[in-house]
Amino acid sequence: MDVKRLLLSVLALTVLAIALPAQESEEEQPSEFVLVYSPKNLVLDPRHIYTTMESELSTGIYEGLLSYHPFSLEPLPAVASEWKISPDRTVYTFTLRENARFSNGDPVQAQDFLDSWLRVLEPGAGAEYSFLFDVIKGARDYRLGREVEDLGIRVISPTRLEVELERPASHFLKILCHMTFAPIHSSYRNRERWDREATLIGNGPYYVHERKPAELVMKKNQLYWDASRVEIETLRIRFMDDPEAISQAFNNGEVHWTNNWDTELLLDRTKIVFNPLFATSYFFFVCNQEPWSDERVRRALVLLSPWEQIRNEEEVLLPTSNLIPGIPGYPEVEGIETSSRQEALRLLEEAGYPGGNGLPSLLFKLPGDSESRRIAEIMAEAWKAELDLKVGYQSFPFEVYLEEVKKADFTIGSATWIGDYADPLTFLQMWTADSNLNDARFSDEEFDALIERSFGQEGRERYQTLGESEGVLLQKAVVLPISHTPAFNLIDLDRVEGWFPNVLNIHPLKYLRFRALRLPPGIVKL
Repeated sequence: MDVKRLLLSVLALTVLAIALPAQESEEEQPSEFVLVYSPKNLVLDPRHIYTTMESELSTGIYEGLLSYHPFSLEPLPAVASEWKISPDRTVYTFTLRENARFSNGDPVQAQDFLDSWLRVLEPGAGAEYSFLFDVIKGARDYRLGREVEDLGIRVISPTRLEVELERPASHFLKILCHMTFAPIHSSYRNRERWDREATLIGNGPYYVHERKPAELVMKKNQLYWDASRVEIETLRIRFMDDPEAISQAFNNGEVHWTNNWDTELLLDRTKIVFNPLFATSYFFFVCNQEPWSDERVRRALVLLSPWEQIRNEEEVLLPTSNLIPGIPGYPEVEGIETSSRQEALRLLEEAGYPGGNGLPSLLFKLPGDSESRRIAEIMAEAWKAELDLKVGYQSFPFEVYLEEVKKADFTIGSATWIGDYADPLTFLQMWTADSNLNDARFSDEEFDALIERSFGQEGRERYQTLGESEGVLLQKAVVLPISHTPAFNLIDLDRVEGWFPNVLNIHPLKYLRFRALRLPPGIVKL
């Protein structure tokens, strides 16, 4: 035996193992892409899709007229191959692709969009994002159950859809990327909870092939109009809540992407991707109950809160007193940054509660995380010391909490909002009086009028109006911003292509693919 040659071979293999510990050769691509999310009762009906996770998964199952660019998030042609805009910018005519198909082979037609949108707008349906349709002529009255003579959604032909707006809206094409505007198959339109079935028909790059409590399997939709660009045949979504097990699976190459892990257990922490997010964590008052319906009372409590302690940079990564994360051209809006005992006591006396006398007990409803509880306790301690105000707390797991804040039986809640499209309006329109996402039950004519005015504006003028509306929320102490929230993902971008960090933390699944691996020069596969 040539011992020297054997040792050299072993050395070469050892060097290769160190240089490429979890990589495969070009011929050994994984058979499926594995994502891991925390467990939840998953909603896959576009009428009720609400969380970022659901929106992300839905980019694989459904596709609207337009879709997100994976990096810039700008609108891209999707089911609509092109569109024309009238000279007054109020009428959009969309041409649908003749080869757009549902995964069962049925064509995607203009009528599918009309019927699906009407399903979202159906009065009493409780569609969380139905207010996004308000830019469309007659849509707001329709969803509120009022008589509508001319709804601005018209089927011109099987492949042409016309949408008429109330007035020009510069953000209209952006919101069409949102999953609420996606079409569903006609067999689902008059059924409830069909999205819980083991298999689902969709018109996106994938369809739901199999569904179990701890796993969702999506297969490539071979009938998708852009199927040639979809490289991964199978997406396996696992629902796990064990950071240790997830980290080990990632180390072993068994998981390709997750947002839940134990950093201490990672073999390669360079695979953690961090980026700024178009998101804000905040507290909010429920504003339809006395005395909290009085802005003077709300503002007084906020002015008694020790904001330097609450937004301490040692505790909060990106502290802020603003709701809207930084956008070029958006005006500076004054939030409440410091406390003022004198002003707070003046406001309480003016409102009829001198020194806090007569104020009822206050209840926090919180998601089950330690940071929300930390902040709530700091506020409560300050209010008790100054006003002897009684405060209670209720905490819920995140999934339950989303339902709990729909009830009006508490005083202050906490939330983190990630924008649905890259525009200030996504943080503001939700607080209008008839929005299904207005958990604060805030109703203010001045605020609603500013939002309405912004629909007909563009550029700096529009941003100025939206800035004024943000000022109303902050100065009337409806929303109490705490921090802007970054995004953290665990993904090997040396191994995966088509995934880009972006400010909405939504990554369209059709673009995912494994990067072709080649051995370094001078090393050959044995």
